Amino acid sequence: MFTGIIEEVGVIRRVVTNGGDVRLTVEASTVLEDAAIGDSIALSGCCLTVVSLNEGSFEVELSKETIAKTADRWREGQRVNLERAMAANARFGGHIVSGHVEAVGSVKRVEAAPGAYIITIKSTPTIAKYLIPKGSITVDGVSLTLVDVGGPAGSSEALAADEFTLWIIPHTLNVTTLGELQAGSQVNLEADVIAKYLERLSLMNREKDVQHVA
Repeated sequence: MFTGIIEEVGVIRRVVTNGGDVRLTVEASTVLEDAAIGDSIALSGCCLTVVSLNEGSFEVELSKETIAKTADRWREGQRVNLERAMAANARFGGHIVSGHVEAVGSVKRVEAAPGAYIITIKSTPTIAKYLIPKGSITVDGVSLTLVDVGGPAGSSEALAADEFTLWIIPHTLNVTTLGELQAGSQVNLEADVIAKYLERLSLMNREKDVQHVA
């Protein structure tokens, strides 16, 4: 489990393809301090397993499925947000993040505002139903607060049902890769897991009610 609080930005230094699968060498420092083979590290929101450790870098492997379901950024020289799995005694600064990318969103626009930048993102119907104004979402591994959300029970009629906005402060832009986003950029998205548990519970209770009536 992760919290969406980025520890550092790493750089992909080597990409090796083998039959559709990919092995990455990622340059890093902070996340290597207590890393061991088999540990989980989230790369821009995607939970991956450390398969090799080197001086100043680590290696992970991506399957075809992972590559197909995440943003197209697994290239040499690409910067990625890094976070180690949460320690049991650590501060819980963000929200519950599983590191399982659920959708790839697209940045519609980036606008400057006093003290912040407004980023509008188009998601997908599969994840949009879990988004609520002032709720949580993970974007490229970063725990963020949703500002405006479109669609039913949303907060903005100007947004489509699968669109939402974020207000990002300069500090967050400086210590993550979010400062590199522009219109057309792809981002990895993960909704708050609590919303999905509630949906599942609601569906199960509804099914029980139907069976009871029958």
